[in-house]
Amino acid sequence: MAHFAKISEDNIVLQVLAFNNSDMIDANGQPSELIGQQYLQTHNNWPAHLWVQTSYNTFQNTHELGGNPFRGNFAGIGYIWDSINNIFYPQKPYSSWVLNVNEARWQSPIGDKPSLTDEQKQTTAYYVWNETSLSWEIKY
Repeated sequence: MAHFAKISEDNIVLQVLAFNNSDMIDANGQPSELIGQQYLQTHNNWPAHLWVQTSYNTFQNTHELGGNPFRGNFAGIGYIWDSINNIFYPQKPYSSWVLNVNEARWQSPIGDKPSLTDEQKQTTAYYVWNETSLSWEIKY
C-alpha cells in the first residue's frame, strides 16, 4: 500500500489516502512518487504537487519495522508538511515548545517529561506540561 497526504497551499495535511503500489509503478517497474501524484491528481481532482508520499511505519523519524524512516512521521490530518526539512509533524502543542527536526517532533524548552519512579508506576501517576510555569507537573 502506498500512502499520500493531500496538503493545502499552506502545507497543512487535509487528508491521507492509501492506494495500490501498482498504481505508481514507473517504466522500470519501480514505485514512483511522481506517478503516484499524477494518479491522485487524475482520480481526486487535486493538483499533483499537493500530494506528498508518507510512510505508515514512520514515527518521530524512526521506522517502526527497522527500515529507513521516511519524512519524519506518518502524516495525519492537521499535520504540517515541511518541504525544507522534508518531514511531516503535528501542530505545535504549546507556544514555548520547539521543533526537534532530527526527530520530527515538538519538545518542551526543558526537554522530555521525567520518567516515573517504580513507586509512581504502581499508581495512576502521569506528567502534564504546565505552560505557565514552563515545567512538568505530576498528576495522580
